[in-house]
Amino acid sequence: MKILITGASGFIGSFIVEEALRRGMETWAAMRRSSKKDFLSDPRTTFIELDLSSQERLEEQLRGHQFDYVVHAAGVTKCLDPQDFYRINTEGTKNLVRALIALRMPLKRFVYISSLSIFGAIREKQPYEEIRETDTPQPNTHYGRSKLEAERWLDNLEAPPSPPEGGTMPPASESKSIEAPSGAVGGASPFPYVILRPTGVYGPRERDYFLMAQSIKQHTDFAVGYRRQDITFVYVQDVVQAVFLACERGQTGRKYFLSDGQVYQSSTFSDLIRRELGNPWWIRVKAPIWALRVITFFGDKVGHVTGKITALNNDKYHILRQRNWRCDIQPAIDELGYHPQYTLEQGVPITIKWYRDNGWL
Repeated sequence: MKILITGASGFIGSFIVEEALRRGMETWAAMRRSSKKDFLSDPRTTFIELDLSSQERLEEQLRGHQFDYVVHAAGVTKCLDPQDFYRINTEGTKNLVRALIALRMPLKRFVYISSLSIFGAIREKQPYEEIRETDTPQPNTHYGRSKLEAERWLDNLEAPPSPPEGGTMPPASESKSIEAPSGAVGGASPFPYVILRPTGVYGPRERDYFLMAQSIKQHTDFAVGYRRQDITFVYVQDVVQAVFLACERGQTGRKYFLSDGQVYQSSTFSDLIRRELGNPWWIRVKAPIWALRVITFFGDKVGHVTGKITALNNDKYHILRQRNWRCDIQPAIDELGYHPQYTLEQGVPITIKWYRDNGWL
């Protein structure tokens, strides 16, 4: 079996590559020319450069290849320019799928890594209820909107045109009109896509939650909002588990939430991190929402001046102020056979040990 993994040098993508190799698959790691290969040292990995900004260029780069599975893990979670979310997360996905269809790639499955963030702040009246796939998404971040736009575009794909009787299809480069008219039925596409919507993903190599560990080591824990916050997490290896289950069993057009099946309070993660760090003394700061708004506003301004995006930006404001991150993973359990193996109690120690062993902490 031959698998192509985009975003292979990233946090989640690198773990997907490792699992594909472990399974004995012919594993192709797609990445930008500038991407680092720090976590892709296995000599069995085959690298391929893909330019997601251009369908034509993708067709050139993929021509002559045949993949059984494509896992699209490439994307951005923070940007200085909001339009970059749509250029990379939305348009990049469109270009890749258009190229695969134009080349008539005989895929068994295309797995798209989306996010719980496409739903935004819904079901926030206490007691909180699980977000379900039947809920109407109301994304409140550019990241969430860009992922939702890609999802909806996949839902509205239509079959490429059939060749005329006794004739042949036009060249792949000319066969690019694959968008269905407005109002097409989601999930009716013959393109074999499955969508995964993980909640907050953590684990070794992850950099955003690492900042929390770094802050706690430096004796400060920061939280916002005084209203109860229910948080969910999923360890990276459980996301990987779901990816390969989706390859094997996912039904075209289906979308699955991923978490570890537990619900935590906002302090649980930081408490576990502190314990693994040897319980350093700390100051736990709990600030009102308006204070977070001020911090992220200036964080965005500083980012534009320095050219470096900060962790506390305008998108992050909406993520941190959201109170309900519960989600219904039962369809993934029933249809994929997904069974999360790591709770926070199990995953945090592994993660902190990796940060220490690799000189991050």
